[in-house]
Amino acid sequence: MEKKQFLLDQRYLKMANIWAQNSYCKRRQVGALLVKDQMIISDGYNGTPSGFENICEDENNVTKPYVLHAEANAISKVAKSNNSSEGATLYVTSSPCMECSKLIIQAGIKRVVFTDNYRLENGINLLRQANIEVVQVENEE
Repeated sequence: MEKKQFLLDQRYLKMANIWAQNSYCKRRQVGALLVKDQMIISDGYNGTPSGFENICEDENNVTKPYVLHAEANAISKVAKSNNSSEGATLYVTSSPCMECSKLIIQAGIKRVVFTDNYRLENGINLLRQANIEVVQVENEE
């Protein structure tokens, strides 16, 4: 079972990595998938809110304050659907920040699998404090 789960984790992370390529952000592209009962129930990538121009950074290459993270996009997208993220696994190419971790907890997500570390670890620490399983899977390449 563990080997099968590890292979699934790797595959979903590969898909999240591909999804990240949809992001218009230049500094960092992040992708996320929400999976429940081995079905993808939502997806997201970092970018501007609907209706805004697809430019994430200002003229000084600083990320605009209203850019949404991939996790927030995936969670808000599932909220607009008939699906529930209760008990789901979030696959994300970068570990969640503090703000996204709060959303993950409130959305009832029980497991977070990621590849790259975000520059701050406070989001991961909060998830662990909330008894959410956190797994880092190294990139295969």
